[in-house]
Amino acid sequence: MKDSGSMHVKVQELCDCYATTDPLKEMSALAHDADKDEAALKWLSLAALHGVNSNAKEIELFVGSDGSVKVTAEYREAELPSPGADTARKIVDALTEITHLEGGKGKTPLALGIRDSSIELMVKMKPKDGGHKISIKFPE
Repeated sequence: MKDSGSMHVKVQELCDCYATTDPLKEMSALAHDADKDEAALKWLSLAALHGVNSNAKEIELFVGSDGSVKVTAEYREAELPSPGADTARKIVDALTEITHLEGGKGKTPLALGIRDSSIELMVKMKPKDGGHKISIKFPE
């Protein structure tokens, strides 16, 4: 079993690293990243940063059993850049390990330190249409 604490720390470190970048631009390049495990953690940090910067209510990632991927944000009906099928599956794996939502189902808070402050996100995972749906809710 991997140390989920170190993945959580890595996501926080990546939040700090990417804090001054354009998260959407960085997200759009992740599908081509060779290291899918690292890309998954980058995606999680960039999604958190985008949500905070854009005052999003929720970001959803749907990974279909056929490899289809759809990412949306609730603040407006718009699709966000897809991380690609391989990275999306790794995102599901990473969040399952970080949050301990075994079986890919449940709801739990996820605290992230970003620069000199912190944020508590609500992560919800559930099976849907043979795939996985992840919702990341941001505080008001």
